[in-house]
Amino acid sequence: MTMKTYDLVIRGGTLVTVNGIRRADVAVVDERIVAISPELSGGAQAVIDAYNLHIFPGVIDAHVHFNEPGRTFWEGIASGSSALAAGGATAFFDMPLNAHPPTIDAASFAEKLAAAEASSYVDFGLWGGLVPGNIEQLDELAERGVVGFKAFMSNSGIEDFQAVDDATLYQGMQRSAQLGRLVAVHAENDQLTAALAQEARTQGRVGVQDYLASRPVVAELEAIERAITFARETGCALHIVHVSSGRGVRLVASARAQGVDVSCETCPHYLVLTEEDMVELGALAKCAPPLRAVDEQAALWQHLFSGTLPMVSSDHSPAPFEMKERPDFFEAWGGISGCQSLLALLLTEGYHRRHMPLSLIAAATSEFVARRFQLPPYKGRLEVGADADFALIDLSATYQLQSHDLFYRHAHSPYVGRDFRGRVVRTLVRGRTVFLDGKIMGPPGGHFLQPFPLIPSLESI
Repeated sequence: MTMKTYDLVIRGGTLVTVNGIRRADVAVVDERIVAISPELSGGAQAVIDAYNLHIFPGVIDAHVHFNEPGRTFWEGIASGSSALAAGGATAFFDMPLNAHPPTIDAASFAEKLAAAEASSYVDFGLWGGLVPGNIEQLDELAERGVVGFKAFMSNSGIEDFQAVDDATLYQGMQRSAQLGRLVAVHAENDQLTAALAQEARTQGRVGVQDYLASRPVVAELEAIERAITFARETGCALHIVHVSSGRGVRLVASARAQGVDVSCETCPHYLVLTEEDMVELGALAKCAPPLRAVDEQAALWQHLFSGTLPMVSSDHSPAPFEMKERPDFFEAWGGISGCQSLLALLLTEGYHRRHMPLSLIAAATSEFVARRFQLPPYKGRLEVGADADFALIDLSATYQLQSHDLFYRHAHSPYVGRDFRGRVVRTLVRGRTVFLDGKIMGPPGGHFLQPFPLIPSLESI
């Protein structure tokens, strides 16, 4: 009898899947998982000893801003995807804004795709933009394989990516429904936040607390309700990005229970930082919607545990140091650098501190993401036939994050100096090691990921 020979066998690891945890060997051939079993027989060209490690499906970070082309000095795909690999991620979806030009038509999509294919260490998908005046371009973006269309219901902070008015959002949702693509929205009421900010600045109130007061939770809630109403009427699948409040998640869950095809995500910074941290850390922790009070944070954790908040993404939004240093807090760049710490924060604050099941972490960072955004069935899973995308984790390892540990172009983050428990030892994309013991393993080789033509039914998510 001829013994099987594999490209790679990972031996003795503890596999973390949405269906449970078990110790097993994993065999890989031609970038795919071909066998999972205790003590697999057969030889392999390469063997990884994982006896003291947990094997997670690679994180799929559905919300990053890598700012290439055009603003690569803010981040860039090479540095951003390196940070993701160091954090256990094997794929990302890059947002259409902050790059210049933004990804709002076929030509700008081609520029972004070329940049990612040349520089990314992990697999990737690309968001298209929904802005005033580009509804006619949604078809060509869908044809080229965008994940969906991102729209801002409030000022984006970028001149070349305008917020949608209600007519554009409604009509864009109508067309998106016909194209089988979802629409993702930054949900804040622009009239309310702009008026409150203007009033504060006119009175010379330009500090952290003034910024927080200018973006109250009600601005998020109203915009979520409006977006859900449009989705219900148009039949468009809707995704609410970076929900900051438990009340916001409750609106989404209620609409979903009524048959609206809507989902939402939150971010690690809303789970581990509060408005008090923003006061202490300053612009390093500035984001929009802003950090919230402890009670809203506690509600987010409750929704995460119950499954009504099924997804966590980083909303990594970097900028050079000097863009964070402004005497007027309203003028400081609002974005948190955090994609490298997404999984580590959930392991530290979720699993170790709050006893969040590891299977739930795997679902929120990988499996649900793949299903909701209609990735091919071989992504986001640890099962035979799936891509060999793994994050090997030492759950017992402790460390304090330092700026020199970061792979970002600009080594700042609100998590520097924070104590973590659970270290990414190795990351593999389709069976190829891209990160090992603190180092990126090149060259770049990320593949472009496209969604299937039809969005999954509500029952399937």
